[in-house]
Amino acid sequence: MKRHIDILNRSSKVDFDKARLGRFISKLDELLPGHCRAPEGELSIVLVDDAEMKMLHERFLGDPSSTDVITFEGDGECAGEICAGAERALMCAGKFGNAPSRELCLYVAHGYLHLAGIDDISASDAAEMRACESLALEILDRNFRKDIFKYKNA
Repeated sequence: MKRHIDILNRSSKVDFDKARLGRFISKLDELLPGHCRAPEGELSIVLVDDAEMKMLHERFLGDPSSTDVITFEGDGECAGEICAGAERALMCAGKFGNAPSRELCLYVAHGYLHLAGIDDISASDAAEMRACESLALEILDRNFRKDIFKYKNA
């Protein structure tokens, strides 16, 4: 599947090559099992810092705390939008044994999987999410030797 991907960086913490991030999404589209794939259509990815993530979380989900990723479903022509916390990835990466770039890729993949209809509320749904996330990270590891994201002053 060939899809149009809009990528917006509103984070002051990270730089990256949009084409490499687009290739990561294309690899997910190509290599994940069908039930793990986001629907066809345009996909938007927005990278944000913690303050903006808190604002989005409160405005759309009624929770003023920060979070790692928020996903907005699309409408048929649009697959949806993934808002990923670049600053949150930097803060949490070490806690989970990841480099910040890998942690942020995990957030993007997690949002992508939400668009595929995979949830993580119940224990069984969370187990499926973790399995699909593992597949996404395997795709990342097999296809990208260099980090997709480069953190400033990290």
